[in-house]
Amino acid sequence: MAREFQRGHKAKISDLTAGTDLYVGVQIAAPGLTFDISCFGLDANEQLSDDRYFIFFNQPKSPEESIQLLGAQSGDTESFRVTLDRIPAAVQKLSFTATLDGAGQMSQIGPGYIRIVAGGEEVVRYSFTGSEFTTERAVMLGDFYLKDVWRFAAVGQGFDGGLEALLKNFGGEVAEEEAPPAPAAATPGFAPPAQAAAPPAFGAPPA
Repeated sequence: MAREFQRGHKAKISDLTAGTDLYVGVQIAAPGLTFDISCFGLDANEQLSDDRYFIFFNQPKSPEESIQLLGAQSGDTESFRVTLDRIPAAVQKLSFTATLDGAGQMSQIGPGYIRIVAGGEEVVRYSFTGSEFTTERAVMLGDFYLKDVWRFAAVGQGFDGGLEALLKNFGGEVAEEEAPPAPAAATPGFAPPAQAAAPPAFGAPPA
């Protein structure tokens, strides 16, 4: 039976499940809005010390594959695989976030959740609704954090900026999108002027 968490609830992962190879599902939706759901692997100072631990649609796994983005499945908008015993020692917290892609605000979302599934069984779920937020464009949903052992916290904290602001908040570098160079117009090569079509040659009409 899954435990229902409220915002601020925390527990040792080992109290929820003996498993360390976990599925994390996020459900978040609103009519006409799209969301980017990401995981930040943070160090002891809650900073992204290595951009390779920012797991999102353009970078779907960490170098040793301890954190992997799996895509939408089983009713979840986005899902992850987290293998706790493969996470490098430098990473002390995993922060799961959802940000709006485009216009809108978090107060518009319907009922959603973040859940942990171990061995196919849901072990904990933290549910939230748009009424808990106002004009925020991002929300920190839940954290796995290392405090002698790995633990899970239901966070549910709104954040005013979008994904770029959240990335900066965690000390990450925002990659500037470089415009591709405009293709140079081809320099015309030498060519004589086009000939007029040759007049038809004489031919007798067919008999």
